[in-house]
Amino acid sequence: MSTPTQRPRSLQDVSRRVAAGELTFDHAVREFLDSFYARTDERQTELAEPPDLLEPIRDAYLAAVAEHLARTCHLDVPAWVERRGLDLKRPFFAGGLESLKARLLVESPTAFRRRMIFVSADALSRPRADMAGR
Repeated sequence: MSTPTQRPRSLQDVSRRVAAGELTFDHAVREFLDSFYARTDERQTELAEPPDLLEPIRDAYLAAVAEHLARTCHLDVPAWVERRGLDLKRPFFAGGLESLKARLLVESPTAFRRRMIFVSADALSRPRADMAGR
């Protein structure tokens, strides 16, 4: 496991650091994305191991992140994503604003939508992602 001063280098690391209270979920995911986009040679490894279970929405979100990143970066989709996060009972809309629901329904990438998680089209973008050779 990484030290608190390092960015999470895998989705498993994200879940462990969130569970330990080292980082909030949103912060850990953003930090992971920064690392993922910068380290192109290790991307497959960073998605390979399933994260520890947190709670249903977060578990589904991490599975969607792994699937979406794998597909957009032309990597193998880890098998664990099919076992996780496909059982939400109610849809989850990022941001929580009623006025955004229609937009999120349209924009949400497939990996999120099929898990009943609705996010913006650029939910996984980071300021440095384009410079990192995504």
